[in-house]
Amino acid sequence: MGLTATAASWFLPAVIPVALYVAWSDLARMKIPNMAVYALVFSFALLGLIALPFSQYLWHWLHLPVMLGVGIILNLARVLGAGDAKFTAAAAPFIATADLPLVLPLFAACLMAGLATHRLVQISPLRRLVPHWASWSTPHRFPMGFPLAMTLVFYLALVAIYR
Repeated sequence: MGLTATAASWFLPAVIPVALYVAWSDLARMKIPNMAVYALVFSFALLGLIALPFSQYLWHWLHLPVMLGVGIILNLARVLGAGDAKFTAAAAPFIATADLPLVLPLFAACLMAGLATHRLVQISPLRRLVPHWASWSTPHRFPMGFPLAMTLVFYLALVAIYR
């Protein structure tokens, strides 16, 4: 069973500010602070008890260590940063496994949109608004926190609106 609109509506107000901070921090400093990851986990710990049936709540906790393990392997392979792995693990409990057919293409779209937006702003006059962002000066690295945060927010919003 996928996430319900009610559960997504409970999660969204807590997730949006954390996701915005993660995206900004990763763009500006190429780092995702541990406090943002803790805030996301804490949000699920509290709101999950309210928003989900208890058995489903417990199963969703299993997503965190599984995704942390996947993230560590991807980090060791230099596919993504450690902060991205931690954020993905912290975001995983918010996502129902039954919704993976929605989340994976959504992530692909957010990744392409995030990369295109980042690269277009990088070569446009808009870059002068934030000239000291670390993501501008690391040409072979991309701030994955931006599309990861976008994916989580869009997923919860889509579920809240259309289910």
